[in-house]
Amino acid sequence: MRNSLKRLKRSNTLALSTLALVASLVGCTVGPKYSRPNYPTPPSFREPDDAAVKSEAQNALGDERWSEVFKDPELQALIRTALENNYDVRMAADRVLEQEAQVQITRSQSFPQISAGGSGIGADLPSSLSKQISSPIASGSFSLSGSWTPDFWGLYRRQNEAARAQLLGQVWAQRAVRMTLVQNVATAYLQLRALDQELQITRQTLAVRQDSVKLTKTLESGGSAPLSDVRQAEQLLYTASSEIPQLEQQIQQQENAINLLLGGNPGPVKRNMDYTFTPPPQNLPVGLPSQLLERRPDIQEAEQTLISANARIGVARAQFFPQLSISGSAGFGGDEFSNLFDPSGKLIYGIGSIAQPLFEGGKLRGQLKLSEATKKEMVVNYQKTIAGAFRDVSNSLIALNKQRASREQQQQLVEAAQDAVRLARIRYQGGSTSYLEVLTTDSNLFSAQLNLVNAQQGEALALVQLYSALGGGWN
Repeated sequence: MRNSLKRLKRSNTLALSTLALVASLVGCTVGPKYSRPNYPTPPSFREPDDAAVKSEAQNALGDERWSEVFKDPELQALIRTALENNYDVRMAADRVLEQEAQVQITRSQSFPQISAGGSGIGADLPSSLSKQISSPIASGSFSLSGSWTPDFWGLYRRQNEAARAQLLGQVWAQRAVRMTLVQNVATAYLQLRALDQELQITRQTLAVRQDSVKLTKTLESGGSAPLSDVRQAEQLLYTASSEIPQLEQQIQQQENAINLLLGGNPGPVKRNMDYTFTPPPQNLPVGLPSQLLERRPDIQEAEQTLISANARIGVARAQFFPQLSISGSAGFGGDEFSNLFDPSGKLIYGIGSIAQPLFEGGKLRGQLKLSEATKKEMVVNYQKTIAGAFRDVSNSLIALNKQRASREQQQQLVEAAQDAVRLARIRYQGGSTSYLEVLTTDSNLFSAQLNLVNAQQGEALALVQLYSALGGGWN
């Protein structure tokens, strides 16, 4: 009796030890744990010459919603429409759903696979044959089967980790698409507004030059001016009139480009034609460089890609270890429906198999080397993305500062050119100078006015670029 008890205790101890070993093996995960690569973050962004840049953590420009940065109601309406209907945004949302489904598929490998089935066969024989066959043919069965491959080495867990990282990367990619869309719509809108102003200036210049042609013709017919003055005045007139069709072409094509961003068909864009550029505020708070790592969607996407590559190293290493597969089935059978579930007709069996790779021609080592090399590449890509983000912010700060200085100088140039034209016309009408001086000063004024519009546009676009470089616009 005592020997029987001892044997029972030994068998229970062995069973418990085996279960503990299996549990510990199932919890084992091979492969490196992810740690974020170090990057020498600068203490502050590179500032342009003699500019005061606020590098404060609070109220940074990149944390503002796009509706707080772009206060033009017409631009806000365009951005809202684009975020709802843009083709790229809709495709990015679908890619997120695709990756969610892929995560579900990958995760399913960790669970047992269970299936049920049954079969039956029967025949209704005519009465003429009943004397020769004692009973109709009839049989049936019902079975339930399952299989499971325990994840001893973390193969499936690493695959799930990689799939989840890819999903998060796709989410950040979607946010990057939204951020880029806000930037593209704002850029296209400002470019359209600049073209509108250039067309308005050209038409005003054309009207002034038409009056100038009438004046020179009157003076020429009265003998007070030579015919060359008329021809020079006509030259100015045709220079302005030839610009109008080109500007109208650019405006209509720019409207088509905006409608494409809105997810619509080519057509006009409704807007107030009395628009004027408003200079961006000075001393914008740009935040701390360390905040950029958390705010920029492209940096977050690059890191998730790196996490996925790191997890795939564990997938490759798990392939070196033996894989255990367990399967079992149970069912009932009978020759009639009434005895289909008779215990005497039950059938139960189980199968366990284990496979250990011995020789695959270097395939497994090649997969491991490939995954390790891919991770190294993704580390470099992550660091490059961060460096590019710092460059974008610095370039935008420099552009905003220099474009503001250029616009201020261009405004003074326009004022000087306007006064020069006024004086030249007075001198010409008084007979103190030739029409060549009027032609030269008028041409200079026209160019200065167009250049001022370009400078105002460049300053406004610099704000858009800075906002996007700081990671604003997607939230």
